[in-house]
Amino acid sequence: MASCGSDDSVTPAENIDPGNNPNFTIIPHGDTGLTKANRKVVVFGIDIYAAAEVEDAKLLHAANIMAQYLDNDEDGSPDNQAVVDRMVAEKAFLTMWKSEDDLTEPPSGRMGQDLGNDETNPTYVSNGFMGSFDASLEEVLHIITAAGYSLVYPNVFGESTGTEIADAMDIARGGQFTSIPDSYPEGAWYTYDDSTCEYNCMVTEYHYWALTSILGAQENRLNDIQQEWKLNTKDKVEAQDAAVYQLLTDPQYKFPTVLPDGTYLQ
Repeated sequence: MASCGSDDSVTPAENIDPGNNPNFTIIPHGDTGLTKANRKVVVFGIDIYAAAEVEDAKLLHAANIMAQYLDNDEDGSPDNQAVVDRMVAEKAFLTMWKSEDDLTEPPSGRMGQDLGNDETNPTYVSNGFMGSFDASLEEVLHIITAAGYSLVYPNVFGESTGTEIADAMDIARGGQFTSIPDSYPEGAWYTYDDSTCEYNCMVTEYHYWALTSILGAQENRLNDIQQEWKLNTKDKVEAQDAAVYQLLTDPQYKFPTVLPDGTYLQ
């Protein structure tokens, strides 16, 4: 597993551990406003940047996860081209960091999301959901829903009050809260309490919890996540949160039906 330290020292994907060859190539970049990153991988026109100390294998893993979320049937083309087109139009990107010093404000006119090197665990899914959770399953999905689905389907997945997913979230939280309440009503199953997360952020997180639970990523994590989310399996989401289950399994939106494992086209 190699690590690149400068723009003129990059590692082609074919030289990485063949167990994690995602058919992508790591390239240097000179893109405006992302000076803390020294290289990137491009997935369907979407940039994934990495700071110098980020491991190549983890950068490539994030690229695999992005590709599998967007091309879940792995036929080589995005399942929902409109979502990808909107992400590209918004210049959406993911940036990977090793330390907080690697983080900077997103460049003007771009929508971004960050992912930590140390919170990325490429073997989490392939090893039967053992070990630390793979945060790429969360952060990659966040940029896809925020910069893609919420803008292509604003009345359905828009991250503001009154959309279909926001209405479902308000039920899950036991009310429409534009800020974190002192306590959630009894019976609420989505009880996120990060005071820095505003309403739109709450929708992003809700979308993540519901979809990854449907896909099986949270099956063994109830003890770790129940203070925030209680429906950690597909059956629980279908039984208790029918509104969001219908949205996220409606074939017209072409959400993934198989949890990414980091092995795109392998």
